[in-house]
Amino acid sequence: MNDKPGSALITGGNGNLGRLVADGLLAKGQHVITFDVPGTESENLHDNETSLTGDIRDVDALKGILADHRPGTIYHLASLLSGSSEEDLLATWDINANASFHLLNLAHETGVGRFFFASTVATYGAVDSDPMPEDFPQWPENMYGATKVAVERMGIYFKARHSLDFRCLRFPLVVSPSAPQGAVSAFPSHAFKAASRGETFRFPVAEATGMSTLFLDDAIDAIITFCAADPIKLSRPAYNLHGYHLSAGMVADAARRRFPNFDCSFDPIEAVEHLIAGWPDRIDDQAARRDWGWQPRFDFEKSADRICDLLREEEGMT
Repeated sequence: MNDKPGSALITGGNGNLGRLVADGLLAKGQHVITFDVPGTESENLHDNETSLTGDIRDVDALKGILADHRPGTIYHLASLLSGSSEEDLLATWDINANASFHLLNLAHETGVGRFFFASTVATYGAVDSDPMPEDFPQWPENMYGATKVAVERMGIYFKARHSLDFRCLRFPLVVSPSAPQGAVSAFPSHAFKAASRGETFRFPVAEATGMSTLFLDDAIDAIITFCAADPIKLSRPAYNLHGYHLSAGMVADAARRRFPNFDCSFDPIEAVEHLIAGWPDRIDDQAARRDWGWQPRFDFEKSADRICDLLREEEGMT
């Protein structure tokens, strides 16, 4: 096992999720190595942080990073997102699946103690049970979900065959003030941002359409808490999370209450409507609550308050 158990390598470490996971680990005194594509580097690095850039598909580069820094834990967050994944299927498989396999194998070969993988409810197809049971069959309907479930299975293989401490969380829709444009499920975040800027917004789904949701701060807390959990208490390698249900109409109403001039319409895009409508409104996450104390802090109203406060600060509003 590696000799730096307190260090962590975060792939996609400069992204929306990765940067906040890095900050959370740094606050706990861990040394953090972030790895992301060139041009994403942070200008203000923490004293206990190393920033590296490159291509997640470069196996030799990854091998060198693990040899030089010997992290105790890998947080694998690098991935093409749901929207962009359909544009180039070969690149999506290469980045999301092949690169993940190589990183898993390198983690096994170099003695990394723990490997965390961020997965998604997109690993499921249309769900006909609400709340969705924890062991509902995974038959994804898009390339993003297909690559994620493939990595889940590879991670479970390395856990079973090579004793790699592989851990995985499947996230529902995540509401964030800085949600990337390429995420199909990010329309609530984009709607709040449009409202804060006084812009018109067109929802890509019907007013009643929604799904299981989590606020960004809870997602970060879940990753850090889960990875610190005693392995003896974990009954499974992969857990589903649920915070609350929201619909597009709920988002519109909440945005109008906080930004009274918000103008929006509902103009469903068939592919997006089919995808979101097929995902569950609620997810059974009792295993996470029982095994490692998962408990979300944010309901929908608290999430709306928080994201709007952050967006007002971003826009220089009082």
